[in-house]
Amino acid sequence: MKYTRLFALVLCALLVPASIIFGSRAGDPNRARPVGAERRAQSSVRYTLDAGKSSFMARAFSGGPLWFKGHDHFIAIRDFTGDVQLTPGAITPASLQIRVRADSLVETRDVFTEQQKQIINRELREIVLETERYPEIVFKSAEVIVKPTGGGQFRADVGGDLTLHGVTRHVTIPVEAALSGESLRARGEFTILRSDYNVRATSAFHGMVRVRDKIKFTFDILAHPSPASETR
Repeated sequence: MKYTRLFALVLCALLVPASIIFGSRAGDPNRARPVGAERRAQSSVRYTLDAGKSSFMARAFSGGPLWFKGHDHFIAIRDFTGDVQLTPGAITPASLQIRVRADSLVETRDVFTEQQKQIINRELREIVLETERYPEIVFKSAEVIVKPTGGGQFRADVGGDLTLHGVTRHVTIPVEAALSGESLRARGEFTILRSDYNVRATSAFHGMVRVRDKIKFTFDILAHPSPASETR
């Protein structure tokens, strides 16, 4: 009896397809890949935003009956950090995170005198953004939809959570980006309503920041690979 069982086991082993033992057959798209190749396919590159070589602006459209009516505010975002993560050759998956120091927002327009700019910047910090209470503005992506356009360029819709003045809301940011050498450049614009984030126009001090509800952001951001850019 034991010889009969042994013969049956040997016969089964000979009849089992080699693909089950060694992985899928050659040409099968689902065949197992070497571990090293799988890791390379999953690796991604992290880019660090270069604030010094980037432009990030907020435009607040003028409103109110005061003497400076007609002067929009062009607010420069001076201090921000963040990173982008991409998968070379595939673009997706991708992610974006940005952190802005709220008290780094400053008026830039020449239509205002230096004294007026000081007043505007003070109102931005103390009344509009309340930077001591809410020191950071943060964006974290949740989904990125990418459409390559050729030549290392692509368009993307970056959806994520924007936290401003202690309020978090989902926004979608359209981006046009390009990979050139080791650099990544991204340009785009998006709008928010300040009322969605409980951001007020000023009424105290000189009331210099009297603006409408819509705020438009524009950006032209340069990023470089991080020192430890490859992640698994």
